[in-house]
Amino acid sequence: MPDREPTLYWCEWAMVAPEPDPDDPPDAAAAAPGVLLEVSGGKITAVRTGTQPPPGAERLDGLVLYGFANSHSHAFHRALRGRTGEYGGSFWSWRKLMYAAAERLTPDSYRNLAAAVYAEMALAGVTCVGEFHYLHHAPGGRRYADPNAMGAALVAAAADAGIRITLLDTLYLAGGLGADGRHTPPQGVQLRFADADLDAWADRVTSFRPEGGHARAGVAAHSVRAVPAGALAGFAELYRESDIEWPSPHIHLSEQPAENEACRAAYGRTPTAHLAEAGLFTDVHPVLVHATHLEPADVRLLREQQADICLCPTTERDLADGLPPLAELGADRVTLSLGSDGHSTIDMLAEARAAEMHERLRTGRRGTLPALLLLDALHEHGHADALGWYDDAGWIGEGKRADLVVLDLDGVRTAGFDPAQAAEAAVFAATGAEVRHVMADGRWIVRDRVHTAMPDAPARLDAAIRELLG
Repeated sequence: MPDREPTLYWCEWAMVAPEPDPDDPPDAAAAAPGVLLEVSGGKITAVRTGTQPPPGAERLDGLVLYGFANSHSHAFHRALRGRTGEYGGSFWSWRKLMYAAAERLTPDSYRNLAAAVYAEMALAGVTCVGEFHYLHHAPGGRRYADPNAMGAALVAAAADAGIRITLLDTLYLAGGLGADGRHTPPQGVQLRFADADLDAWADRVTSFRPEGGHARAGVAAHSVRAVPAGALAGFAELYRESDIEWPSPHIHLSEQPAENEACRAAYGRTPTAHLAEAGLFTDVHPVLVHATHLEPADVRLLREQQADICLCPTTERDLADGLPPLAELGADRVTLSLGSDGHSTIDMLAEARAAEMHERLRTGRRGTLPALLLLDALHEHGHADALGWYDDAGWIGEGKRADLVVLDLDGVRTAGFDPAQAAEAAVFAATGAEVRHVMADGRWIVRDRVHTAMPDAPARLDAAIRELLG
């Protein structure tokens, strides 16, 4: 059977993959006018700039960007939005409320909730999510008949919403790390997170093969609090020796001062130095989530390693986590991706904007993170470096997956759009409210701000949260 004729889309403005030109980087921030895209088999098969709309092409007015990667998500945390109290408290008091929500989920209810959360992401332009998945087992720590039932529910939920997923199955063995330097056993709802030991986790995670071309399996270690030193070293060794092509592993790093203090008490070093000692920087190159409370020696080490760091600014702000030292780390030395983490809001442009705005407040200087670098965090660095969708995702270009986000330029926030500064307009002016259409793998999943498979997504999300929390 002959191949289908490609579908044609004519973009008023589009941020296409720039030609390599290290001597003139500002040019890459400009939008190209009159971009004609051919899409076939879920891929972009041709890109032509400076064109007029040809017959039969669908016109996409506004600014067309590549689909956004949300590199760090805990889907069930979305149920807590607006319910945790905004006056007083801390990360640790918030965690108690999070545990209460985790206690009630089943595979079926988790799929329903996550599908609606992923639909909310799609409405904000997300076409691929990294799900940091640690809610593995039934209440009391009992294994389901399918030990990966909860992970399978998340993979199915992403398919329901029409987005891709990298499921980062997370090693979680200890309930915490106290100021006395001792790891505590998991208790209460933590039993749902924890496997018996590293081998039990490895047996479970290596047996999981997610169904569907929209999903990839990956791995994570929760934190130095939840994974004792020996298991962390074993995790690194397993990753290095595995014949499974996992993307880079993820781990929470130095999110809270208490984590640093406990790690020093237990091991006599910071969490960053502890990861190095455990072999996490030896042929592994993990994605470090948060990296908020780093000491100067940590910064030097991460610069030397050219580390991958995932920032979650709205969550870090919501939980009063603190501000990572981005200027000291250096945008030329580390690779950044972005996540919405606890989903206090789901707006990847807000995450990108906040990363730079937070740094302006911390340093008193503007421009540490240029707009194009922040778009890279949502595009190539997110899809490929953080989530493992290598080679065929990340920018509008021939051979790439057809992921498109169409931003409306007719509203008050984007009025006065300057195509020469399109990256700045997207990052520092637009919001998720400007997302009008979204395509993932060649299929429209959002049209005119309505999810095509879940037009009732707000009602479904409301129902799933009320069923979970009452």
